[in-house]
Amino acid sequence: MASISFFAGSTSINNLSGSGLGFFGGSFGQSVQLNNWQDTTFITDGNGTSNGGAGNNMKYSTDTKSFAAGVVPATGLLFIPNSKATLNVRFSNDSAVRTQNTKLRVFDRNNKNYPASGVVTRVVEMLHPSVSYSVEGSGDSTWWGSASHTGSDAQGTYIGSKNPSARLPAGTNTVGGSGIYVPLAQSPGPSGQYAGNGSANTGQYYQHDWYVGITASPDSIGSKTQYGLYVELEYL
Repeated sequence: MASISFFAGSTSINNLSGSGLGFFGGSFGQSVQLNNWQDTTFITDGNGTSNGGAGNNMKYSTDTKSFAAGVVPATGLLFIPNSKATLNVRFSNDSAVRTQNTKLRVFDRNNKNYPASGVVTRVVEMLHPSVSYSVEGSGDSTWWGSASHTGSDAQGTYIGSKNPSARLPAGTNTVGGSGIYVPLAQSPGPSGQYAGNGSANTGQYYQHDWYVGITASPDSIGSKTQYGLYVELEYL
């Protein structure tokens, strides 16, 4: 039976009822300052009130760099290992299959084509199975949703910034809805070992893993509960 599951490191995000990831200030429950980026990431419930444990935090630095666990100062996105990703998306199936047309969206938890409101999100796919920061990977070199992202990717040319959704203020640089979504690697296999540059592999496996960094910044005050992540793919 086909299934998609989500992990923060090795911890299943389904360990809390209705759980997901929450982005906070310096500690759990602390607000992120307006127009700043989160300092911590936790598994939490939909209201951000239950602490399910800390996850890897990747914080936007520049369009091509991030602050990440275990490295100071900010480093190039291509050098961050899969093991330091904010989120591991896993597809499992009873028979070996290949995957294609995998897309990650950020949405309002009601309609996948509608972006979240009140928050800016940037996303990067990591293709870096080595655990060393000194090794260069082959994933995204620029945050999706950043002002300088052209929409060019190993899988083809997609929509770059700014987000064209009419549901967002004009000129908004964010991943969201059908305006800007993130294309993910084709047939990465278990632990993403076979992703290569993201576009060439056609191998068939029982498990496929994608690794993404996520960073968030509020552009208005208050909790952002109409804020979700949606992954879709084809398998054959």
